[in-house]
Amino acid sequence: MFRSSNNDDFSGSSDLNEEDMIKDPQPDASTSGNLRKSVSQSTSSLTSNGSVESISATRFSHGSRRKSKRWRGWCQRRGIAGLALLVLVFFIFNSWMLYRIRDPGRAAGIKVKYLKMNSSTVSIKEELVKLGKGKKPQKTIYARLLAKASHALAENKPEPEDLWVDHDNASFWKPCADQRDWEPSEGNNGYIMVTANGGINQQRVAICNAVAVARLLNATLVLPGLMYSSVWRDASQFGNIYQEDHFINYLKPDVRIVKELPKQLKSLDLDAIGSVVSDADIVKEAKPGFYKKYILPILHLNRVVHFVGFGNRLASDPIPFKVQRLRCRCNFHALRFVPKIQETGALLIQRMRQNMSQLGPLDKHLLGPLAEPKKKGQRSHSTKASRYLALHLRFEIDMVAHSLCEFGGGKEEQKELEAYREKHFPALIELKKTQKLPSTAALREEGLCPLMPEETVLMLAALGFNRKTRIYLAGAHIYGGKSRLTALTTLFPNLVTKENLLSSAEIEPFANFSSQLAALDFITCTAADNFAMTDSGSQFSSLVSGYRIYYGGGEMPTIRPNKRRLADIFVKNNTIEWSVFEKRVRKAVRQTKRVFSRPTGRSVYRYPRCPECMCSDQP
Repeated sequence: MFRSSNNDDFSGSSDLNEEDMIKDPQPDASTSGNLRKSVSQSTSSLTSNGSVESISATRFSHGSRRKSKRWRGWCQRRGIAGLALLVLVFFIFNSWMLYRIRDPGRAAGIKVKYLKMNSSTVSIKEELVKLGKGKKPQKTIYARLLAKASHALAENKPEPEDLWVDHDNASFWKPCADQRDWEPSEGNNGYIMVTANGGINQQRVAICNAVAVARLLNATLVLPGLMYSSVWRDASQFGNIYQEDHFINYLKPDVRIVKELPKQLKSLDLDAIGSVVSDADIVKEAKPGFYKKYILPILHLNRVVHFVGFGNRLASDPIPFKVQRLRCRCNFHALRFVPKIQETGALLIQRMRQNMSQLGPLDKHLLGPLAEPKKKGQRSHSTKASRYLALHLRFEIDMVAHSLCEFGGGKEEQKELEAYREKHFPALIELKKTQKLPSTAALREEGLCPLMPEETVLMLAALGFNRKTRIYLAGAHIYGGKSRLTALTTLFPNLVTKENLLSSAEIEPFANFSSQLAALDFITCTAADNFAMTDSGSQFSSLVSGYRIYYGGGEMPTIRPNKRRLADIFVKNNTIEWSVFEKRVRKAVRQTKRVFSRPTGRSVYRYPRCPECMCSDQP
């Protein structure tokens, strides 16, 4: 239709008790007193009785020295035996840890749901063999470094002071996208319908982009619909995830929003009259001028336009200041999860913290009234809330296959991933036939390969997280199945997912709704005391980190690994010492914590530190 462009995330701790229970024996007080008394009497006798007493004293002195030597020898032998026993226990423990890491079949007993690959064209029975089943355990990657990591964690050193804090300058930025200084749009140019594609995170971006387009064109927005995908297999609509009335009323001063088309327009064949605009009809990152030139005339002619498969089809820049602020207002203020999701999200946060009486900076924005302090008369736990780390491990089959990287599984892995590409990424297969693509080594060197679970656990250990750290794992559809999580669950046994934290009755209402399950992950990750991502390009991680920036008040740190820098460190895994590895990883991650304004052309949902979304009082 128009110019087309297809440029297309508690179990108890089992720490080793290294306290030495063997103490050097010491003579008791009575023995010591008698010894001093005997010596004193012998000395006195020498003065009064002459040589006889002298001989007796001399014999006693020789006897005492012999006993003292035997005593010291016994103590030394006892001490050496105790030290040897302690060393033996230490090496037995670490040998067991290394065995657990090397043996994928003995992963920690957490219940995690792994990926069942699905397709938009064939049934599950015709899909590839289920991951992680019927396979021989693969050789552990980074076995040497993982062994060193287990040694380091067993030492139980204090965590670095800056591990759970954000950069000082982060506190200078405050939310202000709720401020308005324009007249409401009458929306009299027609109606815009939107069917957003992708998963819940892509759909969230599409919804806010649609709000901005409606304001740009002075059109009325029909409550957005969500496109069903046989990949995601979730029939949820807007009202199943977000509060409709809050969305409409909050944005009322900005855009006119209705729940459905007027009756006279419902009967129109929109495709026949040219009012259907597909995602392929709109250039990616289209500027406002594109919509005014091509879409506005359709609105004037037919009074309605339906964007089908609408996604990332509005540029980040250049956008009018007030419209950009509207996008922020939509994402951070207007989209509020329904009570069903908020209630279960509150349960997850409570169980991760083991205390709900102490609120986090984002709780009220995520949970609404459920985050309010308990009323008088209700019992409240006074125990200090436990802090937790949320981890988005972006290592699903689609990410792994699309990256064209290799992950230690040999020919069997290559065959499996190639079969997945043929079904889900046919364009990539054609590209491989016509062009010479970079090698895995080159891709990894450029930071283009997803971080493997083994690399992720090494990063967390190097950063200084304690073995007792409570970790919430988002998603959990990990490529490679349970064996791929062995290193992570062995070194950090307090790792859980929503499936572990919720009872079968609590999670059952969400069982067939992947988008609603992702909303639970969004809440739990956003509210975490620290959030670690493994892929900064992930839409989920971008939205979570952006939300934490907007409402965090400089108290919500986020770990964004630079994969290119980490690749340069991991390539030395066979020779690098742990102390050097620690130092380099910490430096690489610390550099990503710097505070800066949104770069031109980057998403306001991910980088809200800009005048359109936030206000800075930095001197």
